[in-house]
Amino acid sequence: MSMPKFLKVDSVSVYEHSIGYKNLHPLVSVIPYASVTPIHNSLNQYGVYALFLLENNIEELNYGMGKYDYQAGTLITVAPGQIGGREDDGNAFEIKGWAMLFHPDILRGTDLENKMEQFTYFSYHVNEALFMAEDERETLKCCFELLKDELETEDKTNQDKIIVSLIDVILNYCLRFYNRQFKTRKVENSNILAQFEQILNSYYKTEKQLEQGIPSVKYCSEQLFLSTNYFGDLIKKETGNSPNYFIQQFIINRAKSELISHHSVSQTAYNVGFGSQQSFSRFFKSHTGQTPLEYVKQKN
Repeated sequence: MSMPKFLKVDSVSVYEHSIGYKNLHPLVSVIPYASVTPIHNSLNQYGVYALFLLENNIEELNYGMGKYDYQAGTLITVAPGQIGGREDDGNAFEIKGWAMLFHPDILRGTDLENKMEQFTYFSYHVNEALFMAEDERETLKCCFELLKDELETEDKTNQDKIIVSLIDVILNYCLRFYNRQFKTRKVENSNILAQFEQILNSYYKTEKQLEQGIPSVKYCSEQLFLSTNYFGDLIKKETGNSPNYFIQQFIINRAKSELISHHSVSQTAYNVGFGSQQSFSRFFKSHTGQTPLEYVKQKN
């Protein structure tokens, strides 16, 4: 089986050249796909940040760890180090929408550089594209057009500052729309919470803790085919607490049941997945304010 061929998009000009778009700035690009379509597929390994606002259905694109079909109105975000797209099969296809790419160097020394961590939608690696409402798409398109106009202007005074400011606005709009997505997916999110609990129950029922230790957020998110960051944001938005908090509470409740069932502290520590009685006792006291023995004595 041959290895896939990647286009290494380590600069905005590499992507522009691959689809036949003129470069206007060494670190930033805004591309209306109407000016270059049809284009050929490419499986990209990104060294830049990118936002893709799709206005038509795209079949079976790679995005992180899987292959997915994207509906019209989807916003895909990628960050340096991620992979996306589809390997070139020799056929050109029609594409509608916009792309915005920017190299991390445009952010160096700016306030936005220090804020990038808050835009957690860049960190996703599975299937968490943002589905945009029509008014949201129009807002982003207006922002892209403003940025495109700035890239094309002949007056370069303070241009990079203006560019970074516009990128900041775009990313904040995306954050607003992203937060909205959690509110409009209440039923789906509630189902995720139920599945989360089932995963924890199954983990202990199959005694994975005896070999792998206590369950991790990463393990649980992978069972749900979600990235760790998206899973964390979803649970936090839905409940106000982190997934780690729920795992810890699950373990504490299980440990309490073990102790009340007259298991020794050392046996309880082993049964819930701790490597030593000491580490379990510290964990238990930090979450309950009591040592395991104090808890048992209080209950007797």
